[in-house]
Amino acid sequence: MLLGIDLGSTSVKAVLYDTAGNAAAQDSTPMRRFHPSDVHPEWTVWEPAALWDDVAAVCRNVISAAGNAAVIKGIAVTGMGVDGLPMTDDGTALYPLISWLDPRTEHQYEWWMNNIGSEITYRIGGNPVWAMNSACRMLWIKENEPDIFRRTYKWLLIEDFINYRLTGRFATDYSMASYTMLFDKKRRCWSDELSRLADIPAAILPEILPSSSFLGTVTAAAAKKTALKEGTPVYLGGNDHICSSLPVGAFREGCIMNITGTWETVCLVSPTPPEDTALGESGIMTQANVLSDRYTIWGGNPAGEMIEWYRRSVAAALETKQTPDWDALIAAAQESPPGCGGVMFLPHLDGCKCPWVDPRSRGAFIGLNTRTSHSEMFRSVIEGLGYQILTVIRLMEASVQMQAAELIATGGGTRNRFWMQNKADMTGLRVRIPAVGEATVLGAAILAGIGAGVYRDAEDAFVQVGRTGETLEPNEKLTAFYNARLPLFRSLYEATAPLHRQNEG
Repeated sequence: MLLGIDLGSTSVKAVLYDTAGNAAAQDSTPMRRFHPSDVHPEWTVWEPAALWDDVAAVCRNVISAAGNAAVIKGIAVTGMGVDGLPMTDDGTALYPLISWLDPRTEHQYEWWMNNIGSEITYRIGGNPVWAMNSACRMLWIKENEPDIFRRTYKWLLIEDFINYRLTGRFATDYSMASYTMLFDKKRRCWSDELSRLADIPAAILPEILPSSSFLGTVTAAAAKKTALKEGTPVYLGGNDHICSSLPVGAFREGCIMNITGTWETVCLVSPTPPEDTALGESGIMTQANVLSDRYTIWGGNPAGEMIEWYRRSVAAALETKQTPDWDALIAAAQESPPGCGGVMFLPHLDGCKCPWVDPRSRGAFIGLNTRTSHSEMFRSVIEGLGYQILTVIRLMEASVQMQAAELIATGGGTRNRFWMQNKADMTGLRVRIPAVGEATVLGAAILAGIGAGVYRDAEDAFVQVGRTGETLEPNEKLTAFYNARLPLFRSLYEATAPLHRQNEG
């Protein structure tokens, strides 16, 4: 058996798989958000002790269901990219993990843009400059908690923290290091130049190893807490969206993958990183893949939260004062006409990461009138997300001079068939939905299997765990309709961006 552990914005989960990718036991628990400041209620963190407690709990439940911890031949952890924390050399967490949802590092983002800039950041590391990137979090700690910064032995990203709790080793992998804005994507090592420019000591950055590398074994203390067998091998996993490409075959060159969940990302695999540094200004990231000979070019934004916000807040207020049933809401949206009676939505409730790097952008509806129904408004939210993804795909295709023929869709959002069909209609691409329930955590288990020698490589793993699924074909007339309206979507952002900055002030 192989154990995958997934640290997501919504939940913490553990799944035990056999070598064919069948889940033998699984458990999950909600990811707990904390708001530590009464003065700044928008501050959002993950508490290290609570996170470790939750990981241990899901592991215990999986082991209890499976009945025999000794059968686990390897463990790997996957999850979010940017969130991290300072640690002492004896493993004490000095500060909570500042969540990607937390807006406090806007000042550090502006400093970076003014003093380092987007061109060199993208050229060396492949990073767009985001306020949530790890380096901005480090700078915030340095400026606001200088004693903590002085005491920091290593800065660990969220998966690294759990790996440390399991094995006692400070380390990260290439795909996670790519998020820090301190990584050299071509040399696959920490960048002395970026560390110097940011005045962040390279000594606090952990050792970097390829994904699937042997990290260590489960310690006695970790075994007692998690019910895992002491001595069980732990291998390096990687970033969540890249791990999810392994069981669906989207790690192949030139393949487009769309992951739909709390975030929605579009990923394109390439053997070389694109050279156009202007991509960084569009929020397109070039990231080291979990496979050492490849790169992932991707762009993404919060998505699932846009839909959940509408269901929880707007639809409930407009109709029943209770949260509407998903099926009824989707059925009503399907009956609404494409174009939503002229309503269009800008899905920037949490700012925008791509195709515009603008943390101050906000959501907006245009085209509302007295006849607008909440069903048309809901459909416009889904269409707004579609326009945004279409814009990202066009940028990525141009960066590597290719045109995709297929979109491989994964993530919890694939259960919403109307949303998936709208992607096909919006992009003009065939959408394939592999029959893999939890691609991200299975991808982590695959990396553990590669490290343990259960699989020769990613291709061998895909042959054993891949599942044929459903395919949705695009409606060509709707594709033409949406393409004609795409310039209006771009204009919506351009028109509202200065207004949102004024309104903020």
